[in-house]
Amino acid sequence: MEKSSIPDNAMPGLFASALEYLVDTRQRSILFMDVMRRRGEQYRDHLTETVPHVLDYEIELIADGRNLERPVNYGLVRVKPPSGVEIDLTRRPFVVVDPRAGHGPGIGGFKADSEIGVAMKAGHPCYFIGFTPEPVPGQTIGDVARAEGTFIEKVIALHPDADGKPCVIGNCQAGWAVMILASLRPELFGPMIIAGAPLSYWAGVRGKNPMRYSGGLLGGSWLTALTSDLGGGKFDGAWLVQNFENMNPSNTLWSKQYNVYSKVDTEAERYLEFERWWGGHVNLNAEEIQFIVDELFVGNNLAAGRIKTSDGEVVDLRKIRSPILVFCSKGDNITPPQQALGWILQLYRNVDEIRYYGQMIVYTVHETVGHLGIFVSGGVAKKEHAEFSSNIDLIDVLPPGLYEATFTAKSADNAHADLVGGNWIMRCEQRTLDDLRAMGGNSLDDERRFATAKRVSEINLSNYRSFVQPWVRALAALHPAEWMRNLHPLRAGYEAFGRDTPVMKAVATEAEAVREHRKPAAKDNPFLKAQQIVSETIVNVLDKWRDTQEAMSESLFLSIYGSPALQAAVGIDPNADPSPVPEMSAEHRKLLDARIAELKAGIGSGGLRECWIRALLYVGMTRGMFDERSLEALRRMRKEDEASRLTLSQFKTLVREQFFMLILDQEASLTAIPKMLPDDMELRRAAIAAIREVLSVVGEISGETATRLERVTQLFGMSEGDPQAGGMSFSPRAKAS
Repeated sequence: MEKSSIPDNAMPGLFASALEYLVDTRQRSILFMDVMRRRGEQYRDHLTETVPHVLDYEIELIADGRNLERPVNYGLVRVKPPSGVEIDLTRRPFVVVDPRAGHGPGIGGFKADSEIGVAMKAGHPCYFIGFTPEPVPGQTIGDVARAEGTFIEKVIALHPDADGKPCVIGNCQAGWAVMILASLRPELFGPMIIAGAPLSYWAGVRGKNPMRYSGGLLGGSWLTALTSDLGGGKFDGAWLVQNFENMNPSNTLWSKQYNVYSKVDTEAERYLEFERWWGGHVNLNAEEIQFIVDELFVGNNLAAGRIKTSDGEVVDLRKIRSPILVFCSKGDNITPPQQALGWILQLYRNVDEIRYYGQMIVYTVHETVGHLGIFVSGGVAKKEHAEFSSNIDLIDVLPPGLYEATFTAKSADNAHADLVGGNWIMRCEQRTLDDLRAMGGNSLDDERRFATAKRVSEINLSNYRSFVQPWVRALAALHPAEWMRNLHPLRAGYEAFGRDTPVMKAVATEAEAVREHRKPAAKDNPFLKAQQIVSETIVNVLDKWRDTQEAMSESLFLSIYGSPALQAAVGIDPNADPSPVPEMSAEHRKLLDARIAELKAGIGSGGLRECWIRALLYVGMTRGMFDERSLEALRRMRKEDEASRLTLSQFKTLVREQFFMLILDQEASLTAIPKMLPDDMELRRAAIAAIREVLSVVGEISGETATRLERVTQLFGMSEGDPQAGGMSFSPRAKAS
């Protein structure tokens, strides 16, 4: 008989490990069931709240949208700072707009390190725009936009001494809502942070972003109308959440639960905290969700400038006048960078056009953080939110153009580290549209496929409304919509464990006993290792299933909507670009021409202040980037100018005017400097010393930068050998102008 390969002295240890594992497994199973019980109870308790949210801060109601002329289920609250956090009321307020994408409100202030937290740590007053679970009957996306405009007006009125208009943060679905409002009411906004917001829904890379195909594979938005009709005129947000769940089946069906089960002693509270938000499903009116799907998901009309308001005004994102900060991630499978940034390629032919519209766009692309991590910000995305918040005033004075924000960890070796507010050094590096194209995107043939899917959607929706909708609505009237919502699989999963049944009471009692006598298995227990291997195998199988399903979906979409016969049938021109860059309107061209003439006429006007800014911009342009240390040095100089201190808005206007003068006619702008300068040579020397100081805080002045500085020095009536004075104390006062 063949001898066992297991040593005899190992058998008792193996049996002991098995017994230890069995005890641990039984206890973990009971504790896991108790977590599910608590999750269900938490869900039911959350539903009983009048205004359920998951904000980690105390709040004070400022305005209730239900009291407006066109009532909506939105409200504005002031976020009270926690103990130890000082708020500077002269700093611009932050307003976080939460996404209404099926979940309840609060994700922007879900943790101390989330968006609200880092903004308050930077000293800014904070406000939050959230919503209640049930929409007001008849409310539309337009009504919501008007309400949010009213809320921002209220914030501005509450802070008359603030040094700038509010910084507004739009998360996910709130991102496109904020962009729409800013294009219609540009006067309300300071800098905007658009986080994880899909603005160009057709964009993506083959093999990576399959969610954009779902609208076409379902035949368009008729299914949205059907679901709303079955819901009695409301769309159940749980279906949107279900779509997110379906994107990652290994996490939905296994990993999320297994992580709690395997680490039930440490993960239960974190899991319950997240599930409180994830399970807080809300409803949308049929008109609201239909607008979102038709105009955005399937139609891609926002990026193309094809949306019109009820008043007939075109929503053109080029009308936005505030700095736009776009935060996206390669690890985000819901809003990949192409969808967050594709609108720029659809609206502009080059960076000069961005400048002609007076726009300043800054983007940053994280390498790994997922969709929800962008908003929660706990850990991996914390630096981006913290740096944007602490440098928001500096970003606001950047010249128009396209920039990428990059971050380098601050260390003791960095020059002038005292000029860095946080733990990272932020740089805004100039980019071109080719940098965005290099991320990948659709070919012209792919664009035609999506345009075909859009036309098919319009035809199917029209047919549904004509021939099917009346029957569905009649049927829905016989079956309560609330009953159908309660039977949704996601809700049923919470309800199954949340009721006060004898079984759940027994689980709670047994869990208390287990916690008193908990005996977890040792980390090196071989059966625990085997359990982990089984889990990894399950995850791999589900991931391969997902990958296969996504590859099939992509292939099917490309085949169906790439058919020349189908494209011809729905009227798609095989030789035309379905999404051409929109032309500049005649009205804007007229305003632009007038502004150009005004700037050219003003090239020789001004004094020392204008010359100093113009010279600094001319020399600094060679570096192709703006470092926060240089901008902070500039801010301190401005602050020291007590005799004629400019407001942030005035300073921003001055910088932009001098920048555009250089862009329009660089040589004329430079040769005009000597005639604009004061006769006082000490003031001139101080100005050159200040320019040198600002430039040198980020490194040695050399190459083309040094050559330009030498020319500017000569224009100021000096040579490189002249003694320098003033340094950081330079203040280009108006009386010297």
